Amino acid sequence: MANTVITIARQYGAAGRQTGEILAEMTGMPCYDRELITLAAMKSGMNEDVVADIDEKASSSLLYTLALGSVDYTTASMPTAYNIPINDKLFIAQCSVIKELAARSPCIIIGRCADYVLRDNPKCIKVYLQADLTVRAKRIAARQGISVSDAQDVIMKTDKRRASYYGHYTGQKWGRSDLYDLVIDTTVIGAEGAAEVIEKFLHAFKRTEED
Repeated sequence: MANTVITIARQYGAAGRQTGEILAEMTGMPCYDRELITLAAMKSGMNEDVVADIDEKASSSLLYTLALGSVDYTTASMPTAYNIPINDKLFIAQCSVIKELAARSPCIIIGRCADYVLRDNPKCIKVYLQADLTVRAKRIAARQGISVSDAQDVIMKTDKRRASYYGHYTGQKWGRSDLYDLVIDTTVIGAEGAAEVIEKFLHAFKRTEED
């Protein structure tokens, strides 16, 4: 039987990582975010520092993409060719890691198109977190020690990169509400409130399975 897996897609500054960590404490489910970088590096044989630098960034090799044609990266095997864009190699490795983690035990996975990678898993709960730009900017400004104005610029660039990454590897529009089981605005309730909502949804989800 498939394990219950919670995937959390998030706008930058919407408290995705914090929500995942709190939810992990509440449920006992392991949470994977930056840990995926280490695991993907080990699987692909790539340098972890290099992998971290390109994490959640789409390949910029247009010629390679055109030559390759339409490819489902989520089902592709680990490539052995050296000329494949490193971003694509990383994504394929991360897909493999995500599937292995989901098969091993119930877990929480942050970002990395995990909702799409596990789209055929009937026990995958897909969550999307969003929040007002002003609130997100204050969070990022406090976290990084920068001005709110600079934080807004960072947010816009990061969200644009995430949208490009998601679109490139899934063919879907990032943040489209109908792609998720649960969309939560963390503007007011924050990470702790979001985790509580997800936990309640998880309990309801399990009760439905038992009926």
